[in-house]
Amino acid sequence: MDEIILYDDEYKSWIKDISKRYKACQIKAAVSVNSEVIAFYWSLGRDIVQREAEKKYGSKFYVTLSNDLKSLNPGVQGFASTNLRYMVKFYTLYSDVNLPQAVGKSDYPNLPQLVGDLDESELFAVPWGHHRTIIDKCKTDRNKAIFFVRKIIQNNWSRAVLENFLDTDLYDRQGKAISNFANSLPAPQSNLAQEMTKDPYNFDFLTIREDYNEKQLKDALVENVIKFLMELGKGFAFVGREYPLPIEGTEEYIDLLFYHLWLHCYVVVEVKVKAFNTRDIGQTATYVAIADDLIRKEGDNKTIGLIICKSKNDVLAKYAVGTSNEPIGISEYELSNLLPTPEEIEQKLMDVDTNDDSE
Repeated sequence: MDEIILYDDEYKSWIKDISKRYKACQIKAAVSVNSEVIAFYWSLGRDIVQREAEKKYGSKFYVTLSNDLKSLNPGVQGFASTNLRYMVKFYTLYSDVNLPQAVGKSDYPNLPQLVGDLDESELFAVPWGHHRTIIDKCKTDRNKAIFFVRKIIQNNWSRAVLENFLDTDLYDRQGKAISNFANSLPAPQSNLAQEMTKDPYNFDFLTIREDYNEKQLKDALVENVIKFLMELGKGFAFVGREYPLPIEGTEEYIDLLFYHLWLHCYVVVEVKVKAFNTRDIGQTATYVAIADDLIRKEGDNKTIGLIICKSKNDVLAKYAVGTSNEPIGISEYELSNLLPTPEEIEQKLMDVDTNDDSE
């Protein structure tokens, strides 16, 4: 069927009900604009799915519904046919969320309470533009979508920041460092410490040459410390680079020292431009122990070590962290935005000249 039966009483009754609910939503929206509207979008998506409306009314259903709702609600934004399709995807992705009391829960009985462990107050707190971006990127991957909903709420991400982390595969990297946190930290802190890690870390914001050394990499990270902190994740505060160990007669330095505001502990970060070596464990463990004894203040939790290296053998890394009593995680980093070498620039200029001559 290609056309909607315009005199279908059920259809007419339904769009009137939609308009009534929207107007009720508008009144309450003076208190909480976003959550009311997002909850309404979820409920409209549910209606379309449960009524099998597209199947029943034909391929032009969305355009007709859009025009009818605009006619009944002049000047109201959000009833474009494309947006209606997003509402269906939104409902399908989070199909077992319940409507909170604020948006008329009593009008929609017999609905389950939660989306997995995601509360409706979280789901409906996220702006619609963010939801559309998540739908575009996560498709039907519900766990991934829920992960990013939570990250938006925790970190107050703009849509641009959300898009950046969706493009860098944060979901697949979060909490993936090889570590001994479960054995070296108490349960609450160990879980949070593991969650703060990534593997690999994405350093695409750096522009350095292919033949960079360790100093150049550390310099570049400090020069881009705001972007570096964003990649490390919410809660990290930069303390210093080449932080001197407070032991008289020594010239040992911590590569990068951070303080984690949520974990309430120092984080010793050692950056390696080569593959992970088991000797890195001993060095990092020593720095962690010293920081624990001489830098940590009363009220701080146990210091954590993090080795970020160019590459690692996961099996070797797993055995290596098992030998340490100090909490240590091991992750790789990725670079893709490398500056060309002078030779590469010269070759490209020669190629351009050659192409010009041939025209």
